[in-house]
Amino acid sequence: MRAIAVKRGENKPSLVEKPRPSPGPGEALVRTLRVGVDGTDHEVISGGHGGHPEGEDHLVLGHEAVGVVEDPNGTAFERGDIVVPTVRRPPDGDNEYFERGEPDMAPSGEYHERGIVGAHGFMVEYFTSPEEYLVEIPDSLASLGFLVEPLSISEKAVELAYASRSSFTWEPESTIVLGNGSLGLLTVALLREDFDRLYCLGRRERPDPTIEIIEELGATYVNSRKTPVSEVAEVHEPMDFVYEATGYAKHAFESVDALAPNGVAALLGVPGPWEFEVDGGSLHREMVLHNKALVGSVNSHVKHFEAATDTLAELPSWFVDSLVTGIHGLDDFEAAFVDDDTTIKTAVQFSEHEER
Repeated sequence: MRAIAVKRGENKPSLVEKPRPSPGPGEALVRTLRVGVDGTDHEVISGGHGGHPEGEDHLVLGHEAVGVVEDPNGTAFERGDIVVPTVRRPPDGDNEYFERGEPDMAPSGEYHERGIVGAHGFMVEYFTSPEEYLVEIPDSLASLGFLVEPLSISEKAVELAYASRSSFTWEPESTIVLGNGSLGLLTVALLREDFDRLYCLGRRERPDPTIEIIEELGATYVNSRKTPVSEVAEVHEPMDFVYEATGYAKHAFESVDALAPNGVAALLGVPGPWEFEVDGGSLHREMVLHNKALVGSVNSHVKHFEAATDTLAELPSWFVDSLVTGIHGLDDFEAAFVDDDTTIKTAVQFSEHEER
């Protein structure tokens, strides 16, 4: 069977042949429908993030997948069920994080991530997965199921933000999403009904399709070239919630200036090493005297996937149509990895879904 992988020493995806897997005890065999492409995939391909499975000369890509159960193999699923796989797996049997059902809270070295580090991903015609790492979704979402994983990332980040404010009455009204890539746009759509005033910051100039989507969702676009994060509170308003999805290291510190008293910023971007000066005293003082908080968030798990499935079902069709700019088959899979100003969200299609 065919798979899309990155080989050691190369920085581009390529087609490889893999044997069709057989499910072991407690595993189901899944026929892949679609797999999304995101920034993490590009980082893995370039060698800036992730790593190959031990002893392998390639890594099968893909962590945003949706498929159909081909062989339930004694699991609770039925043949034809539509499922989305979670990403993390225990590296050497179970550990305490997986035993507690909290693999998303495991530190580095205590997990593998399929398609990212240590384990092959889902850009393959068939894959197997233990039952507990598969989340069933409605048949009606089969074509869009690859959006569940990125939405689940935001579901978790929002949950952590609210948890950090749980010791007092927190009624946030304003929020800004830093980053107008596909994750940022999905997050704007997720938050649109929970906040009275919604902003999204990016570096693109008009005309631009992402700005059109932001404004159609009822949010205000903030051009960071004109209004940096550190000036958002002054130019617009202090934000109760800041969601950072840029990976731009300075934004972690500038978010403190953007926050309103009692506000919280969730950091999701993963920057590389970068040394720069920060006024640590002012930052410390601002956080203490105004009860501000920063929380880091990475990965997600079953409950976040389930929440993301509900969110996906409620997204307006025009938004999804605008967000997904390309579905590409295996014959032209390279097009799914093109990253330019016209690309927002792409996916590779491995097979068609036949409705039951």
